Amino acid sequence: MKYLFLSLAIVFELIGTSFMQASNGFSKTIPTILTIVAYTICFFFFSHALKSIPLGIAYAIWGGLGIVLSAIISVVIFKQSLDLPALIGITLIVAGVFVMNFFSKSAVN
Repeated sequence: MKYLFLSLAIVFELIGTSFMQASNGFSKTIPTILTIVAYTICFFFFSHALKSIPLGIAYAIWGGLGIVLSAIISVVIFKQSLDLPALIGITLIVAGVFVMNFFSKSAVN
């Protein structure tokens, strides 16, 4: 259940981030409201995930997947581009999350 909560937190963070981009600096009412609602739901689920996942591990997964998936959304939906340094940086973030989850004793709960 803890990873379901974390997954839902990530999904709603991505929704909130996407609507934030669409809000044009909070100048559009509907995307602004949807941003606030999505982030509220995101933090609700993240707080429940933190009941059984250590903060550092949960945040690494949340942040790492959020960065990777946000980058994909930015390319696919918003037609933005990623250069080689951005792709290398994203790869390093994914590698860091992988190392934390599979080799760190901090991940054991």
